[in-house]
Amino acid sequence: MTPPRWLRPVVFAASLVPAIWVVAAIASDFFNGTRLLGSNPIKEAEHFTGRWVLRFLMVTLAVTPIRQTFGWNWLQRYRRMFGLFAFFYATIHLLIYFLLDLELTWSELWADIVKRPYITIGMTAFVLLVPLAVTSTAKMVKRLGGKRWAALHRTVYVIVVLGTIHFWMAVKRDITEPAIYALIFAGLLGYRVVRWRRRRVQRAGHEQAALPA
Repeated sequence: MTPPRWLRPVVFAASLVPAIWVVAAIASDFFNGTRLLGSNPIKEAEHFTGRWVLRFLMVTLAVTPIRQTFGWNWLQRYRRMFGLFAFFYATIHLLIYFLLDLELTWSELWADIVKRPYITIGMTAFVLLVPLAVTSTAKMVKRLGGKRWAALHRTVYVIVVLGTIHFWMAVKRDITEPAIYALIFAGLLGYRVVRWRRRRVQRAGHEQAALPA
């Protein structure tokens, strides 16, 4: 199955919609006095963009199980795009926090990182996400080599765990939404663990069969 050519630009445009909306909502709330983002627009904008980071990470990790289950190999072409959008929304999330919440005060940023564990965890997740975005191109895959590139990009599992914990700690009271994300990520990671164990068993069986009688 080959998707139509128009699908990729449509997916790209649709992925930009949340970013356009939150920027427009912030501008409207600040300059027009609306309450599109509630009584605390900066905090809600932070949570909004943070959710989209987790959603794009979720979609990125879901590509492989869907492709392997249904044979939709064309989905592989979109995985890099979804991963880069996760980084894009993480960058917006950080900028809203630093520019609007802390008002470019580096001392407050450092104090938050040191004193507030969920900020420390979130910042760690962002720092780990940067090299994945930088090495997402085909040229970087060739430069690093397939095995080294794959090993580096497995840190996405650590990022997912840290990002979910960051969200869980940030909402404080109602943990329903972060719990749902945690369950979905657990399923996606569990799928990979099961596949990995099966491959190990199969490899061991082939090696045993290849031994001389």
